[in-house]
Amino acid sequence: MRRTILAMSSLLVLAAAFGGAAMSVQAAEPVYTKAPPVEPFNPWMIRLRVLGVLPDAGGSTVNVAGVPLLSSPNSGLSISNQVIPELDITYFLTRNIAAELILAVTSHHVSGSGTLSGLEIGKAGLLPPTLTLQYHFTDFGAFKPYIGAGINYTVFFNQSAANTPFAGLTVTDLHIGNQVGAAAQFGFDYMFDHHWGLNVDVKKLWLRADYSATVNNAIPVTGRANIDPWLVGAGVTYKF
Repeated sequence: MRRTILAMSSLLVLAAAFGGAAMSVQAAEPVYTKAPPVEPFNPWMIRLRVLGVLPDAGGSTVNVAGVPLLSSPNSGLSISNQVIPELDITYFLTRNIAAELILAVTSHHVSGSGTLSGLEIGKAGLLPPTLTLQYHFTDFGAFKPYIGAGINYTVFFNQSAANTPFAGLTVTDLHIGNQVGAAAQFGFDYMFDHHWGLNVDVKKLWLRADYSATVNNAIPVTGRANIDPWLVGAGVTYKF
């Protein structure tokens, strides 16, 4: 009987030892969990905005041959504001750095200011494609601000002189030269989900074009039009 009890005790000790070893091996085995899905990165984004074009014509010059009064420092230009639709296409080189091409067409009336106030000079269409390099901040959740700088090339088209008499003066043969200028930008996107968001954007263009015209079909006029517009826009963002 004693031998039987000893044998059973030995079996229980061995069973406990093997069970503990099995539990140790099981505990040592690594636990694998499923990795979170990686969101695919698509570099393309487009925005459609309503854009206010607000020229700042201060410092524009008017030189009228043989008429010093009209060429005085008090003579300048006034350029009308405009509201237009605007499309931009953005390509992300990385998650933070992007290049943006801005496409829009606008038309403005040009008139005299100062001693030339009331003189209608003419109108012109502008095609001002602008390319900027941007840095996007990505540490604020759905709120994604950015800054940028770049270059603008403005093409003037459909130029026409007013041909409207004013105080004995009539402007004819208006011509504005195409111009390259610098651009700066800041704005933000507020993303509602991975694809859709709201955009607010402000740009400043330094656009100073040379122009020429004729007064009364005889007197040449030359000068520089400091258009220097602020472009203030808001619209919809779509990220692919």
